[in-house]
Amino acid sequence: MAFAGGVRALIIAPAWVGDMVMAHSLLQLLVAQHNNMQLHVLAPPATAALATRMAQVHEVHTLEVGHGEWRLGRRRQAAQRMSQVDFDRAYVLPNSWKSALIPYLAQIPQRIGWRGEARFGLLNRHRRLEKDAYPLMIERFMALASDTWQLPAQPYPLPRLVVDDENLQRCLQALALQPDNVAVLCPGAEFGEAKKWPAEHYAEVARHLLANGKQVWLMGSPKDVDDCAAIAQLAPGVENLAGHTSLVDAIDLLSVAEQVVCNDSGLMHVACALAKPTIGIFGSTSPEFTPPLGQQAQVVELEMSCRPCFQRTCPLGHLNCLRQLSPQQVIERMVAL
Repeated sequence: MAFAGGVRALIIAPAWVGDMVMAHSLLQLLVAQHNNMQLHVLAPPATAALATRMAQVHEVHTLEVGHGEWRLGRRRQAAQRMSQVDFDRAYVLPNSWKSALIPYLAQIPQRIGWRGEARFGLLNRHRRLEKDAYPLMIERFMALASDTWQLPAQPYPLPRLVVDDENLQRCLQALALQPDNVAVLCPGAEFGEAKKWPAEHYAEVARHLLANGKQVWLMGSPKDVDDCAAIAQLAPGVENLAGHTSLVDAIDLLSVAEQVVCNDSGLMHVACALAKPTIGIFGSTSPEFTPPLGQQAQVVELEMSCRPCFQRTCPLGHLNCLRQLSPQQVIERMVAL
C-alpha cells in the first residue's frame, strides 16, 4: 500500500479555482509532516491545471465532471482508476456527499474529511465542522492533516504556484505582448454578479494606469469577455486578453504583473500565489473567510449593514456594496502598495 516506505495520498480537489489555490496550504503541510509522501490530485477540468503548478503534486488525475454534476457513471469509472493506484489515504476537501463517493468506491483505507453532507460511512475519519474554530478556508483544509484536527503554528504556509517560463515566452509572443510595466485587471467572478465591481469603475482605474505609463492587461475566462470588452471601450489602449488564455497561460502572464486588481475571484488567489501586489475588491463576500493571502495583498471593501450576504445576486437589487465603492479608493490603495 505504501511505496518505498512512504505514503501515497489522494487529494479530492475543489471545483472552484480560488479554493483549489488555497488547498495548496494543505499540500505543503502534508509534505512537511511526512518525509516520503506521494501526493496525487483528482480534480475536475476547471481546477486540474492548477495542480500541475503545485510543486508537491506527483500526478494529476482529471475527473470529467462539471461543477455540481452527479455523473455517477463517470465517478464510478474514476473510482476504478483510483483503485489501481493503491492509495492508502484520501483527503476529501469539498463537503458534498458526492465528493466522498470516489475514495469510498475505490476502497481507499483512510478517507478523511469534514462530516459535511452526512458522509457517515463514506468517510471513516471525520468530524463536524465548527466554523468559528476554523474561520479561514485554508484553516479548514489544513486541519485535515492532523489526527486531532489541530492547526499548525502560524505563520501558515501560503499558496505558491510554479511559473513555466517557456510557456510564458510562448504566450507573450503569440499575443504580441511586452512584459514590462504591466498592471492586470481581472473584472470577472465565476460566483456571480454580486462579486463584480462595475465595468465603468474598472475603466476609470485603467485610464489612471494608462495615463501614468502603465500597460494594462484585462484578463478573464470566456465568461468575462463582455465585461472586458465594455472596459476596453471605455479605456482605449488596454490589452483585452479575456477568453484568449487558458488557466495556466493566465498564471504565467500574471507572473510579470507589477500590480493586480481583482474581484474576490479565482484569479485574485492566483495572483497572490504568485506573490504579486494584489488588491482584492469585496462585495457580497467577506475577506474574513477567503482573504487574498500574501504580504503584498490588500482588501478594499465598504462597511454596510447588508453585507456580507454571500448571495450571487444582490437580494436588495442595488449592489451598493460595489457601486458605491469608488475607483478613487482603489487607486489610492494602489498608490500605497
